[in-house]
Amino acid sequence: MAELKKVATRDAYGAALAKLGAEYENLVVLDADLAGATKTATFQKAFPERHIDCGIAEGNMMCIAAGLSTTGLVPFASSFAMFAAGRAFEQVRNSIGYPHLNVKIGATHGGISVGEDGASHQCCEDFALMRSIPGMTIICPADGIETEAAVRAAYEMEGPVYLRFGRLAIPQFHAEDFKFEIGKGEVLREGTDVAIIANGLMVYEAIQAGEQLAEMGINAMVINMATIKPLDEELVLEAAKKCGKVITCEEHSIIGGLGEAVAAVLSEKLPTPVKRIGVNDEFGHSGPAVPLLKQFGLSAEHIVEVAKELCK
Repeated sequence: MAELKKVATRDAYGAALAKLGAEYENLVVLDADLAGATKTATFQKAFPERHIDCGIAEGNMMCIAAGLSTTGLVPFASSFAMFAAGRAFEQVRNSIGYPHLNVKIGATHGGISVGEDGASHQCCEDFALMRSIPGMTIICPADGIETEAAVRAAYEMEGPVYLRFGRLAIPQFHAEDFKFEIGKGEVLREGTDVAIIANGLMVYEAIQAGEQLAEMGINAMVINMATIKPLDEELVLEAAKKCGKVITCEEHSIIGGLGEAVAAVLSEKLPTPVKRIGVNDEFGHSGPAVPLLKQFGLSAEHIVEVAKELCK
């Protein structure tokens, strides 16, 4: 198998904004003094008159985006996940979520893979925060191709959307003609022994784990669940029925994210053994991204160990 091209989803986000900007004049981009890091500078270079640098004032940026959306514009408000979901939570809740405005939040640098920036910037709570806001759609794409498709889908839908992207370059495994549908999971590998449901950079780790498990005689279903809310409950239930055991994988705390969303569905509708792989209720720390991911158990190797134990 040829080595896959690696692209950071934040880079794909910037490219997607520039492409959409050329098609839609009502698309505007806001940033909080981080355009180079969030990659909205790609859009800024092409459409400087439609890019607004709000300075280091994320809450204010969300309120500006809310106001712009009421004029018919479609704003993408961008910053690091820690600031977009964390620092600006009250403004996102009250100024965007409560009136259900058509604002898209592009949150980059999510999760442990922020690496050397350390615990203050390694946001592993954003899914939980955004899931608590009624009507908020939450998307965490698995590679650059899915990112571009997801950004387009977010633009095309009406209502608030939280999109989470990463800093680390990761393998791009989707085909160029990939079609993204909000609220629908994607079966990447069929299986009958255990279902592995993942999002973000953990999807490729799940694919690799599925291949390794197959060599051990364990037939794993692998699902990319890029949309965390609304969750594809039908696919979750189908996977649980086929496999009888479920593992969830996310670059997020095991509290409040994909794992809890899946477990909630199954506990109410089809009680099934579930193992959650994520950050185990602890803060991260500074270090190179790849070793950090392995240290926190966010790797194919750890998925394999959990699956083997669950399938005993």
